[in-house]
Amino acid sequence: MPDSDLLKRTELPRPTVSEEQARDILKTHYGLEGTIKELGSQQDRNFRIDTREARYVLKISREEYATIELAAQNAAMRHLATFPGMARIPEPVLATGGEDILFVTLDDEDYQIRLLTYLDGEPLTQHKYLAPQVVAELGALTARIALGLKDFIHPGLDRELQWDLRRAGPVALHLLKSVTDQTRRDHIAKAMVTAVKRIQPLAGALRVQAIHHDITDDNVVARPNDKGRLMPDGVIDFGDVVTGWLVADLAVACASLLHHADGDPFFILPAVRAFQQHYPLNEAELKALWPLIVARAGVLVASTEQQLAIDPDNDYVKGNAEHEREMFKVATSVPFALIETAILGAVGHDSAQYETDGFLGLLPDIAPETIRLTDLSVTSEAFIEDNWSDPQIDWKLLAHAAAETGAASTRYGEYRLSYTRTLSVHPPATFALHVDICLPAGTPAIAPFAAKIVKDGQHLILSTQEISLHIDGVDCPLDDGDEIEAGSPIGTIAGAEGAVGGLRLQLCRDPDLVPPLFARPSHAATWARLCPSPAALIGTNLDAPPPQSAALLAKRRKSFAGAQKNYYADPPQIERGWREHMFDVTGRSYLDMVNNVTILGHGHPRLAHAAGRQWSLLNTNSRFHYASVAEFSDRLASLAPDGLDTVFLVNSGSEAVDLALRLAWAKTGSHNIVSLLEAYHGWTVASDAVSTSIADNPRALETRPRWVHPVTAPNTYRGPYRGATSTEDYVSRVSRTLDTIDAAGERLAGFICESVYGNAGGIPLPPGYLAEVYGMIRARGGVCIADEVQVGYGRLGHFFWGFEEQGVVPDIITVAKGMGNGQPLGAVITSREIADALENEGYFFSSAGGSPVSSVVGMTVLDIMRDENLQQNARDTGDYLKSRLEALGQRFPLVGAVHGMGLYLGLEFVRDRETLEPATEETAAICDRLLDLGVIMQPTGDHLNVLKIKPPLCLSRDSADFFAAMLEKVLSEGW
Repeated sequence: MPDSDLLKRTELPRPTVSEEQARDILKTHYGLEGTIKELGSQQDRNFRIDTREARYVLKISREEYATIELAAQNAAMRHLATFPGMARIPEPVLATGGEDILFVTLDDEDYQIRLLTYLDGEPLTQHKYLAPQVVAELGALTARIALGLKDFIHPGLDRELQWDLRRAGPVALHLLKSVTDQTRRDHIAKAMVTAVKRIQPLAGALRVQAIHHDITDDNVVARPNDKGRLMPDGVIDFGDVVTGWLVADLAVACASLLHHADGDPFFILPAVRAFQQHYPLNEAELKALWPLIVARAGVLVASTEQQLAIDPDNDYVKGNAEHEREMFKVATSVPFALIETAILGAVGHDSAQYETDGFLGLLPDIAPETIRLTDLSVTSEAFIEDNWSDPQIDWKLLAHAAAETGAASTRYGEYRLSYTRTLSVHPPATFALHVDICLPAGTPAIAPFAAKIVKDGQHLILSTQEISLHIDGVDCPLDDGDEIEAGSPIGTIAGAEGAVGGLRLQLCRDPDLVPPLFARPSHAATWARLCPSPAALIGTNLDAPPPQSAALLAKRRKSFAGAQKNYYADPPQIERGWREHMFDVTGRSYLDMVNNVTILGHGHPRLAHAAGRQWSLLNTNSRFHYASVAEFSDRLASLAPDGLDTVFLVNSGSEAVDLALRLAWAKTGSHNIVSLLEAYHGWTVASDAVSTSIADNPRALETRPRWVHPVTAPNTYRGPYRGATSTEDYVSRVSRTLDTIDAAGERLAGFICESVYGNAGGIPLPPGYLAEVYGMIRARGGVCIADEVQVGYGRLGHFFWGFEEQGVVPDIITVAKGMGNGQPLGAVITSREIADALENEGYFFSSAGGSPVSSVVGMTVLDIMRDENLQQNARDTGDYLKSRLEALGQRFPLVGAVHGMGLYLGLEFVRDRETLEPATEETAAICDRLLDLGVIMQPTGDHLNVLKIKPPLCLSRDSADFFAAMLEKVLSEGW
């Protein structure tokens, strides 16, 4: 039992000191005046004072706290301040009489007074989400403080402290007397007993030194970095500094993280790794870490219950109560063995693999080579369309394989697509820790090793001190508790004679643990160490090959040109899709909100069938005579306005723009092209020349050829002229450029722009802008090119072509992207007169653009768009989604504007709605956070501060709601 004075101190309320009394103390003893605000505290009374020159914290402690302990706190702060590169630390301030600690009597109560400098910043407590980088920095900061205190010695450190984790067990038992909820009290008591039992045999190897012992999200001061993300850089509140276990400092910090963990205890691992890099812990300390975290959480919740009983008006304690209960809930949500294995693995202390070589075969009558392995992975050919969503699909496929071969098995360590969940905030548990085998009922089974029989209903366990085999599907005549030898019969496969039976096998190294059948991808490696493969029981390899994502990424970077970037620095390996969903090789589902290439959605069966059938017939180039190219060209021409009746088929949007420029040159005999700033049109020499987006090419404005004449972007949100009344101002900018070309005695070839400012985030052009500009261009003999590659083809919902919104008809339309749903296909639609101008310079063809497969794909896309009302869905779902996003703008100042229409939307983030300072770094971090939540999103615009929202047109309302909800989650919780 701890010291009685210690227990008495656990029951002390805060000092009863008013703000007025605090004001008098500051003026009388420190010569300071200013505004005062009370700060929260468990058992002290703290006030912040703001003077004109600086901020301070006045700390008032009860007389029961030993003065030498307060002196130790001041000394520790001064000691740490001498280390270069140390975190920011408060500085003790002497009173006007030179005192470090004052003794003051107020209302017949004696108090001890100290003054410290105030650290600007924000605690992490109220931020629900902490990025892995933040978690890691908290671990690193904790290590730096511990290293700084390593050789610090002071007589005030040898103290009785209720938070000292060396005394956690008896302190918690004492505090539990105040917990009135019997169930909660029993839960805390059980967890504390288990934790202490795991700590006791390790205690002798736990190093002791001076430690802060309260580096928590409450006591760490953070300031935003360039991404607007709070990064911890200062430590306050040295009230618990003590001589204690080194690892306890990390345990306290990790425990405080658990209410940010969203239920996942693995959340702490970046902090553990970072601490280990700065101040390595030994193996005993690493094994003691999680039990100490559980103990800390248990003491916290017990202490809170007691403190509220004696000080019910303490808002600080009440405010932390829910956080502390969440910490305890997460700390006790997983087996000790699991998280211990995870911690050891995170720092490279992996436990040895369990050897199964000595096992006998479980099924002596089944030849291992006759067992067919069933592929249930993300890339399995057995999954057709969305049959993976059938809850019984695994057993159906397994039974089908067994009917053909006599026996079939699933694979251990396989990420199963059938266990994915679309529109899921968290990656689902898809990693198989077991195998299922279909084989004839009545097949005998024997014990692969000597073990004790444990029965739990129909669940059979062969248990030893080192390994347990969990079996389902065996009729076992043995009794619970029986001891059997290796090779002894344990029963037969359940089922009627002649029927197919099902057998489930799972190994586990912890005999007290009933493991799950599946693990989340981020937990898979840890669970696999606890639940090794049962392949040795069958005598053949039942293991699925692990994904090689990192190796494939390295291979890509070795052989694939670096200019062809990935969307993410650490991209998921995506190998399958369905409608607006994409699946990586671990079975994680992502909502695809950026893929305007797949206008129909992924994996469309009708399109796949049409393309496959045409491939089986013929694929060649358009210089041969076949039906599909004629039919598709005629179909495209019918979609264009009257007079645009001639079609070129090409491979991509870049080629379409390139060809459109050649047509303008051929028709006019000039090369001068007027284009818009902030625009992107493609990667070929000509299409790149008219592209001025510095986000796509940082040197775009320096490298334009002289025949390109960029004009001010008619950006009605952040351009020099704002709003719907800016038309004439932007038109005048075009007029000036045209006058300059005229003055030079040069002719004009044409004008190119997107009909909606797509690359800038779907910003509509000012009303009437194109009508006026087209008129000026045509008056000079130029042609007008509408780049519809991104914004056209039904994506806007309210219009099939973007130029329809402006009420104009261009001379040339370029289109690509969605028209092939991923097939390399683009088109130029123009008049016969303009098309013939190119023929005068020679013939033209595109190998794949008008091929039979491309033409069939293009017609099938149009058929599906019509039959599934995808343009109407783009209008209805897009308008609904836009309203959801605009509602976010009412709540979050970071949201500057929502641009666009249909399913081409842009959500622009700004740091200030007046100056429109772009929130570039925040946008990148938000996209990364959205990926964690199962949404694929990327930034656009010259400042890369606009979310480019252009999903497949089949986007459902549920998916729109999920996207809006995840965005709200990020903006609410942080990134």
